[in-house]
Amino acid sequence: MNTEKHFSYSENRRIFLMITPKFSRFFLATLLFVTGGLIDDAYSQETKSRSQGSHEFCSAHSNYGGDKVGHRELREFTVPASGTLRVDGERNGGISVKGGNVGEIQVRACVNAWGTTEQNARANAENIKISTSGTIVAENRSDDSNWGVSYQITVPRNTDLELTAKNGGISIAGVDGNLEFTTVNGGISLSDVSGNVRGRTANGGINISLTGSSWRGNGLDVSTTNGGVKLNLPVNYAANIEAGTVNGGYKSDIPALNITTEDEKGEWNGRHRSKQINTSINGGGAPIRVKTTNGGVKIETTDGDKKY
Repeated sequence: MNTEKHFSYSENRRIFLMITPKFSRFFLATLLFVTGGLIDDAYSQETKSRSQGSHEFCSAHSNYGGDKVGHRELREFTVPASGTLRVDGERNGGISVKGGNVGEIQVRACVNAWGTTEQNARANAENIKISTSGTIVAENRSDDSNWGVSYQITVPRNTDLELTAKNGGISIAGVDGNLEFTTVNGGISLSDVSGNVRGRTANGGINISLTGSSWRGNGLDVSTTNGGVKLNLPVNYAANIEAGTVNGGYKSDIPALNITTEDEKGEWNGRHRSKQINTSINGGGAPIRVKTTNGGVKIETTDGDKKY
Protein backbone atom coordinates (compact mmCIF):
# COMPACT_ATOMS: atom_id res chain seq x y z
CA MET A 1 0.00 0.00 0.00
CA ASN A 2 1.28 3.44 -0.85
CA THR A 3 1.51 5.31 2.44
CA GLU A 4 3.08 8.43 0.98
CA LYS A 5 1.66 11.48 2.66
CA HIS A 6 1.35 14.85 0.96
CA PHE A 7 0.51 18.08 2.70
CA SER A 8 -2.06 19.74 0.48
CA TYR A 9 -3.24 23.30 0.20
CA SER A 10 -6.18 22.75 2.55
CA GLU A 11 -4.45 20.46 5.07
CA ASN A 12 -1.80 22.80 6.37
CA ARG A 13 -1.64 26.05 8.16
CA ARG A 14 -0.29 28.61 5.69
CA ILE A 15 0.54 32.23 6.05
CA PHE A 16 0.33 34.07 2.73
CA LEU A 17 2.52 37.03 2.00
CA MET A 18 2.15 38.53 -1.44
CA ILE A 19 5.34 40.16 -2.62
CA THR A 20 4.06 43.00 -4.73
CA PRO A 21 7.41 44.38 -5.96
CA LYS A 22 8.61 42.62 -9.09
CA PHE A 23 11.79 40.60 -9.07
CA SER A 24 13.90 38.37 -11.29
CA ARG A 25 14.78 34.71 -10.98
CA PHE A 26 18.47 35.53 -10.72
CA PHE A 27 17.98 37.90 -7.83
CA LEU A 28 15.81 35.43 -5.92
CA ALA A 29 18.49 32.75 -6.23
CA THR A 30 21.03 35.28 -4.97
CA LEU A 31 18.78 36.15 -2.04
CA LEU A 32 18.36 32.52 -1.07
CA PHE A 33 22.14 32.05 -1.20
CA VAL A 34 22.74 34.99 1.12
CA THR A 35 19.97 34.17 3.57
CA GLY A 36 21.01 30.53 3.60
CA GLY A 37 24.54 31.52 4.59
CA LEU A 38 23.13 33.52 7.48
CA ILE A 39 20.58 30.93 8.50
CA ASP A 40 21.60 31.02 12.17
CA ASP A 41 20.23 34.55 12.38
CA ALA A 42 16.96 33.32 10.95
CA TYR A 43 16.51 31.01 13.94
CA SER A 44 16.79 33.82 16.47
CA GLN A 45 14.42 35.94 14.39
CA GLU A 46 11.89 33.10 14.22
CA THR A 47 11.78 32.78 18.01
CA LYS A 48 11.13 36.49 18.34
CA SER A 49 8.53 36.53 15.58
CA ARG A 50 6.32 33.98 17.32
CA SER A 51 5.96 36.15 20.39
CA GLN A 52 5.21 39.24 18.30
CA GLY A 53 2.83 37.51 15.91
CA SER A 54 4.99 38.08 12.82
CA HIS A 55 6.93 35.53 10.81
CA GLU A 56 10.29 36.96 9.85
CA PHE A 57 11.60 33.57 8.65
CA CYS A 58 9.11 33.68 5.80
CA SER A 59 8.34 37.39 5.57
CA ALA A 60 7.97 39.43 2.40
CA HIS A 61 10.94 41.34 1.03
CA SER A 62 11.12 44.35 -1.23
CA ASN A 63 13.46 45.76 -3.87
CA TYR A 64 13.52 42.66 -6.08
CA GLY A 65 13.30 44.40 -9.43
CA GLY A 66 12.79 42.54 -12.68
CA ASP A 67 9.55 41.53 -14.35
CA LYS A 68 8.21 38.85 -11.98
CA VAL A 69 5.71 38.86 -9.13
CA GLY A 70 6.54 36.72 -6.12
CA HIS A 71 4.37 34.79 -3.68
CA ARG A 72 5.63 33.47 -0.35
CA GLU A 73 3.85 31.31 2.22
CA LEU A 74 4.68 29.50 5.44
CA ARG A 75 3.62 25.89 5.99
CA GLU A 76 4.00 24.15 9.35
CA PHE A 77 3.66 20.46 10.17
CA THR A 78 5.10 17.69 12.34
CA VAL A 79 6.45 14.23 11.58
CA PRO A 80 7.33 11.34 13.91
CA ALA A 81 10.83 11.34 15.38
CA SER A 82 12.12 7.94 14.30
CA GLY A 83 15.19 6.80 12.39
CA THR A 84 17.06 9.30 10.23
CA LEU A 85 15.68 12.67 9.21
CA ARG A 86 16.28 13.16 5.49
CA VAL A 87 15.68 16.49 3.80
CA ASP A 88 16.07 16.97 0.06
CA GLY A 89 16.25 20.71 -0.47
CA GLU A 90 17.65 20.80 -3.99
CA ARG A 91 15.17 23.45 -5.11
CA ASN A 92 16.70 26.82 -4.17
CA GLY A 93 16.58 27.05 -0.41
CA GLY A 94 18.46 26.62 2.84
CA ILE A 95 18.01 24.12 5.66
CA SER A 96 18.28 24.95 9.36
CA VAL A 97 18.05 22.20 11.97
CA LYS A 98 18.05 22.80 15.71
CA GLY A 99 17.96 20.22 18.50
CA GLY A 100 15.50 20.73 21.31
CA ASN A 101 13.44 19.13 24.04
CA VAL A 102 10.76 17.84 21.68
CA GLY A 103 9.17 14.45 21.09
CA GLU A 104 8.49 14.91 17.40
CA ILE A 105 10.03 16.71 14.46
CA GLN A 106 8.62 20.19 13.90
CA VAL A 107 8.95 21.57 10.38
CA ARG A 108 8.46 25.11 9.10
CA ALA A 109 8.70 25.35 5.32
CA CYS A 110 8.86 28.67 3.51
CA VAL A 111 7.54 28.21 -0.02
CA ASN A 112 8.64 30.77 -2.61
CA ALA A 113 7.01 30.95 -6.03
CA TRP A 114 6.88 33.59 -8.70
CA GLY A 115 5.30 34.28 -12.05
CA THR A 116 4.26 36.95 -14.51
CA THR A 117 1.15 37.86 -12.48
CA GLU A 118 -0.02 37.57 -8.89
CA GLN A 119 -2.48 34.85 -9.82
CA ASN A 120 0.20 32.92 -11.68
CA ALA A 121 2.59 33.07 -8.73
CA ARG A 122 -0.11 31.92 -6.28
CA ALA A 123 -1.15 29.07 -8.58
CA ASN A 124 2.47 28.01 -8.86
CA ALA A 125 2.71 27.85 -5.06
CA GLU A 126 -0.47 25.77 -4.86
CA ASN A 127 1.15 23.17 -7.10
CA ILE A 128 4.04 22.70 -4.66
CA LYS A 129 3.50 19.71 -2.38
CA ILE A 130 5.75 18.70 0.50
CA SER A 131 6.05 14.95 0.98
CA THR A 132 7.30 13.27 4.16
CA SER A 133 7.39 9.67 2.95
CA GLY A 134 10.89 8.74 4.11
CA THR A 135 12.35 12.06 2.96
CA ILE A 136 11.06 15.60 3.37
CA VAL A 137 11.02 16.86 -0.19
CA ALA A 138 9.07 19.48 -2.10
CA GLU A 139 7.70 18.71 -5.54
CA ASN A 140 5.88 20.81 -8.12
CA ARG A 141 3.09 19.04 -9.98
CA SER A 142 3.54 21.39 -12.93
CA ASP A 143 6.57 21.94 -15.14
CA ASP A 144 7.10 25.44 -13.74
CA SER A 145 10.61 25.85 -12.31
CA ASN A 146 10.03 29.26 -10.71
CA TRP A 147 9.96 28.16 -7.10
CA GLY A 148 12.01 27.16 -4.07
CA VAL A 149 11.58 26.01 -0.46
CA SER A 150 13.60 26.76 2.68
CA TYR A 151 13.24 24.83 5.94
CA GLN A 152 13.50 25.49 9.67
CA ILE A 153 13.32 22.22 11.59
CA THR A 154 13.39 21.36 15.29
CA VAL A 155 14.36 17.79 16.21
CA PRO A 156 15.12 15.80 19.37
CA ARG A 157 18.77 16.35 20.25
CA ASN A 158 19.72 12.73 19.46
CA THR A 159 18.79 12.59 15.78
CA ASP A 160 20.61 11.37 12.67
CA LEU A 161 20.50 13.75 9.70
CA GLU A 162 20.95 13.54 5.94
CA LEU A 163 20.56 16.99 4.37
CA THR A 164 20.95 18.23 0.80
CA ALA A 165 20.54 21.86 -0.26
CA LYS A 166 21.07 23.96 -3.36
CA ASN A 167 21.45 27.74 -3.51
CA GLY A 168 21.07 27.94 0.24
CA GLY A 169 23.02 27.36 3.42
CA ILE A 170 22.90 24.53 5.94
CA SER A 171 22.85 25.24 9.67
CA ILE A 172 22.86 22.62 12.45
CA ALA A 173 22.81 23.46 16.16
CA GLY A 174 22.46 21.32 19.27
CA VAL A 175 22.20 17.93 17.53
CA ASP A 176 24.05 14.68 18.37
CA GLY A 177 24.18 11.83 15.85
CA ASN A 178 25.34 10.77 12.42
CA LEU A 179 25.12 14.06 10.55
CA GLU A 180 25.74 14.13 6.79
CA PHE A 181 25.08 17.17 4.62
CA THR A 182 25.97 18.80 1.31
CA THR A 183 25.08 22.10 -0.31
CA VAL A 184 25.92 23.94 -3.51
CA ASN A 185 26.15 27.74 -3.31
CA GLY A 186 25.60 28.09 0.40
CA GLY A 187 27.47 28.35 3.68
CA ILE A 188 27.71 25.83 6.52
CA SER A 189 27.14 26.74 10.16
CA LEU A 190 27.66 24.21 12.97
CA SER A 191 27.21 24.87 16.68
CA ASP A 192 27.19 22.49 19.65
CA VAL A 193 27.08 19.35 17.52
CA SER A 194 28.63 15.93 18.12
CA GLY A 195 28.72 12.38 16.81
CA ASN A 196 29.95 11.46 13.34
CA VAL A 197 29.68 14.72 11.40
CA ARG A 198 30.57 15.01 7.70
CA GLY A 199 29.67 17.74 5.25
CA ARG A 200 30.80 19.86 2.33
CA THR A 201 29.86 22.87 0.26
CA ALA A 202 31.02 23.88 -3.20
CA ASN A 203 30.71 27.65 -2.80
CA GLY A 204 30.34 28.98 0.71
CA GLY A 205 32.10 29.65 3.98
CA ILE A 206 32.20 27.37 7.02
CA ASN A 207 31.60 28.57 10.58
CA ILE A 208 32.00 26.04 13.41
CA SER A 209 31.60 26.58 17.15
CA LEU A 210 32.57 23.68 19.43
CA THR A 211 31.53 23.27 23.07
CA GLY A 212 32.61 21.17 26.05
CA SER A 213 36.10 19.84 26.71
CA SER A 214 36.33 17.36 23.82
CA TRP A 215 34.40 15.91 20.91
CA ARG A 216 31.70 13.35 21.71
CA GLY A 217 31.71 10.76 18.95
CA ASN A 218 33.84 9.78 15.96
CA GLY A 219 34.80 13.26 14.83
CA LEU A 220 34.17 16.13 12.43
CA ASP A 221 35.08 16.36 8.73
CA VAL A 222 33.88 19.45 6.83
CA SER A 223 35.22 21.07 3.66
CA THR A 224 34.54 23.80 1.12
CA THR A 225 35.88 24.52 -2.34
CA ASN A 226 35.44 28.29 -2.39
CA GLY A 227 35.13 29.92 1.01
CA GLY A 228 36.86 30.61 4.28
CA VAL A 229 36.80 28.42 7.38
CA LYS A 230 36.36 29.71 10.93
CA LEU A 231 36.67 27.31 13.87
CA ASN A 232 35.98 28.41 17.46
CA LEU A 233 36.65 26.11 20.41
CA PRO A 234 37.10 26.37 24.19
CA VAL A 235 40.63 27.06 25.42
CA ASN A 236 40.98 23.63 27.07
CA TYR A 237 39.44 21.66 24.21
CA ALA A 238 41.22 18.33 23.52
CA ALA A 239 41.36 17.21 19.90
CA ASN A 240 43.47 16.29 16.91
CA ILE A 241 43.24 19.28 14.60
CA GLU A 242 43.60 18.82 10.84
CA ALA A 243 43.25 21.99 8.80
CA GLY A 244 44.30 22.86 5.29
CA THR A 245 44.03 25.30 2.43
CA VAL A 246 45.46 25.44 -1.08
CA ASN A 247 45.01 29.16 -1.72
CA GLY A 248 44.72 31.00 1.58
CA GLY A 249 46.34 31.71 4.93
CA TYR A 250 46.10 30.57 8.54
CA LYS A 251 45.42 32.54 11.67
CA SER A 252 45.14 31.17 15.21
CA ASP A 253 45.55 32.30 18.82
CA ILE A 254 46.48 28.74 19.85
CA PRO A 255 50.27 28.35 20.14
CA ALA A 256 50.26 24.83 18.71
CA LEU A 257 48.51 26.23 15.65
CA ASN A 258 50.15 29.65 15.60
CA ILE A 259 51.60 29.46 12.11
CA THR A 260 50.49 31.46 9.11
CA THR A 261 51.38 30.90 5.50
CA GLU A 262 52.85 34.39 5.36
CA ASP A 263 55.05 34.22 8.46
CA GLU A 264 56.00 30.82 9.83
CA LYS A 265 56.86 31.92 13.36
CA GLY A 266 55.60 31.03 16.79
CA GLU A 267 55.47 27.83 18.79
CA TRP A 268 54.78 24.82 16.60
CA ASN A 269 54.19 21.30 17.90
CA GLY A 270 52.88 19.70 14.73
CA ARG A 271 53.97 19.66 11.13
CA HIS A 272 53.46 22.20 8.38
CA ARG A 273 53.53 20.88 4.84
CA SER A 274 51.81 22.20 1.73
CA LYS A 275 49.65 24.47 3.88
CA GLN A 276 48.37 21.57 5.96
CA ILE A 277 48.14 21.48 9.76
CA ASN A 278 47.97 18.20 11.64
CA THR A 279 48.59 18.37 15.36
CA SER A 280 47.05 17.60 18.74
CA ILE A 281 46.02 20.06 21.43
CA ASN A 282 45.49 19.37 25.13
CA GLY A 283 46.51 15.73 24.78
CA GLY A 284 44.59 15.03 21.60
CA GLY A 285 41.24 13.45 20.94
CA ALA A 286 38.80 12.85 18.11
CA PRO A 287 39.81 14.26 14.70
CA ILE A 288 38.53 17.73 13.83
CA ARG A 289 39.09 18.22 10.08
CA VAL A 290 38.36 21.52 8.36
CA LYS A 291 39.62 22.24 4.86
CA THR A 292 39.19 24.69 2.01
CA THR A 293 40.64 24.99 -1.47
CA ASN A 294 40.25 28.72 -1.99
CA GLY A 295 40.00 30.54 1.31
CA GLY A 296 41.65 31.17 4.65
CA VAL A 297 41.50 29.15 7.86
CA LYS A 298 40.99 30.87 11.21
CA ILE A 299 41.07 28.93 14.49
CA GLU A 300 40.36 30.79 17.73
CA THR A 301 39.42 30.11 21.34
CA THR A 302 36.05 31.17 22.72
CA ASP A 303 37.06 31.87 26.34
CA GLY A 304 37.70 35.57 26.15
CA ASP A 305 41.05 36.60 27.60
CA LYS A 306 42.08 33.05 28.51
CA LYS A 307 45.00 31.88 26.42
CA TYR A 308 47.14 28.81 26.17
